[in-house]
Amino acid sequence: MILNLVHLGRIDYASGLTLQKQMVEARHAGQIGNTLLLLEHPPVLTLGRNSDRKNVIASDEFLAYRGVEIHEINRGGDVTYHGPGQLVGYPILDLRSFTVGDSPRRLGAVDYVRLLEEVLIRACADFGIRAQRIAGRTGVWTIAGGSIPEKKVAAIGVHISRGITSHGFALNVTTDLRDFDLIVPCGISDRTVTSLELEADASAQPSPTMENTINAVARHFGRVFEHQVLWVESVDDLLAANQHHGE
Repeated sequence: MILNLVHLGRIDYASGLTLQKQMVEARHAGQIGNTLLLLEHPPVLTLGRNSDRKNVIASDEFLAYRGVEIHEINRGGDVTYHGPGQLVGYPILDLRSFTVGDSPRRLGAVDYVRLLEEVLIRACADFGIRAQRIAGRTGVWTIAGGSIPEKKVAAIGVHISRGITSHGFALNVTTDLRDFDLIVPCGISDRTVTSLELEADASAQPSPTMENTINAVARHFGRVFEHQVLWVESVDDLLAANQHHGE
């Protein structure tokens, strides 16, 4: 099967929401196949369905001063920060097109999140970073060492509507982690966040640049979800190609 991949560069969060809605509708209508959107956002806080406004530490006035937007959205999870240097992925997938391993069972929501975590764990390994899941705490974490506890390197929050996924993951690549001081990330106050840039060995090859991370995530997404990745220049090209295909 083919996975369409579109790298959008940096777009504002509202435009990202609009684009996701368009892609979900196109996937429902069979106008596009399974698709992964990769992008960055300007500084923004998003509050999921289970969020507690008290986990936004900064005042509205300070956020406005910093130019940080707030959006309440329909994904799972608590409050999350997005910003430059963070690779955001929005998979638009029909989960009914997947099965679990060799069984006939369709992919469920928990199965899907575990696969997203697997993609990111493998991408971290490309840069010499050992990462893991932690039971009860969605996302991807570094492995604790000595007196240093595990740190969160990627957040995951998804929405599934009639079998079609939206929202997704946020992997800190070269993110300015000071911006996470605006919130209690994902409502977890006893652990900190980190980035590939901070965790990778200085001599790591390849180095965790945004470009290298995009390539790593794309490659492992294809392997984990067993799709051939097809890079598409733009969403317009994707829609046009499928329109022509259907004529």
